[in-house]
Amino acid sequence: MQTQGFVSPDSIRARFSRAMSDMYKSEVPLYGALLELVAQTNARVMRERPEVAGHLRATGEIERLDMERHGAIRVGSAAELSMIRRLFAVMGMQPVGYYDLAPAGVPVHSTAFRAIHEASLQASPFRVFTSLLRLELIEDPALRELAAELLAQRDIFTARAVELIELCERNGGLTAEQAEAFVGEALETFRWHSNATVSAEQYRQLHDQHRLIADVVAFKGPHINHLTPRTLDIDAVQAGMPGHGITPKAVIEGPPRRACPILLRQTSFKALQERVAFVGQQGAEGSHTARFGEIEQRGAALTPKGRALYDRLLDSAREALGEFPGEANAVRYQALLAERFQAFPDSLESMRRDALAYFRYFATPQGIAARDQAERPQRLEALIAAGHVRYEPLVYEDFLPVSAAGIFQSNLGDGARSDYAISSSQADFQAALGATVLDELSLYGETQSRSLEACAEALGLPALA
Repeated sequence: MQTQGFVSPDSIRARFSRAMSDMYKSEVPLYGALLELVAQTNARVMRERPEVAGHLRATGEIERLDMERHGAIRVGSAAELSMIRRLFAVMGMQPVGYYDLAPAGVPVHSTAFRAIHEASLQASPFRVFTSLLRLELIEDPALRELAAELLAQRDIFTARAVELIELCERNGGLTAEQAEAFVGEALETFRWHSNATVSAEQYRQLHDQHRLIADVVAFKGPHINHLTPRTLDIDAVQAGMPGHGITPKAVIEGPPRRACPILLRQTSFKALQERVAFVGQQGAEGSHTARFGEIEQRGAALTPKGRALYDRLLDSAREALGEFPGEANAVRYQALLAERFQAFPDSLESMRRDALAYFRYFATPQGIAARDQAERPQRLEALIAAGHVRYEPLVYEDFLPVSAAGIFQSNLGDGARSDYAISSSQADFQAALGATVLDELSLYGETQSRSLEACAEALGLPALA
């Protein structure tokens, strides 16, 4: 077995992320305009709010900010999902979290492929939110059978990509030449194809069931449907989008604006109407709406206690609104969110004291200099008070089911259904995936624990709790 000369999965992932961004920019020019707006906004925030820049430098996030992206794809079968898992594994990406979007009227369940160790995330934080179509939610038996047949006939991976995946699994890695070939071959899976695999009438039937069903079933592969940069001020980006020729959705998904951001806030521009050629047509006489632009702002990862509080406050705001958040009620919804979330502490000190968020701990130069002193603090709280240890919140690396559904719904039109009666099953999803999804909260807890171990070692102390 070959053991040396392999390119690290982190390096392959970073290379693939850049290649996908370049491809998507050529396919969706508005994405380029979005990147410019986000870069301008981030530069202004760091210039005007030096404490934000200081936090990014302290955590190492400043190096990853400009390259941070998450993509989203939708696959149609268990076989496609399983191979996608193996493809992402070449890049050091594991399935994290389970998301059921059916209660919000989106006929999929999902996971997020990403790196799982903080060092790998710093090297390349690329993520792909990956959804599996639930064929059982197609109500018409004949149409359900047609969709299954269409999906069974297609192969979304090139033969060479599969060869390289198998080679990586067999040898334990890829050489530089193989890694370069892999990036090029894997990219083909996510490319947009304007030629549909169905007739105009078949497309209409699929579309009438659900627009997302048509998007998954009627094309050659799971084209990337958005690629999301990270901003430091999503409200500024939302306000600035019209000036760049971009029409934003009405509501920013997630928590309200806060002094200490938590979890994830997302917005997007409306899905593009793209020309497509259906089977039996002479040219691109039809159209399809699927791909859109998205922007995100990431905040602190919450503990189970913090997440329970977040969910309760979000549910309270949405219940008070009494309808799906949209353009007509956007102002009222934002006011309700701001009112309800006053109950969520808005300082790092209070969130840490109340165990609402996860943190990384760092030994300070002052603490390291005092490690040989007989009289020095021994416990974590005393070390923090003495300036021997500092802390920064762990960035949330994952997604929110309600927000994901809100982004999908805003691009599916007013006719989208509100729910499905058939519940989803994580066990069924994992059987299709061929693996168990990892628990994101456990991963944050492990990162926090590793930082405490590193502090104790640096300070010459026993374990810190």
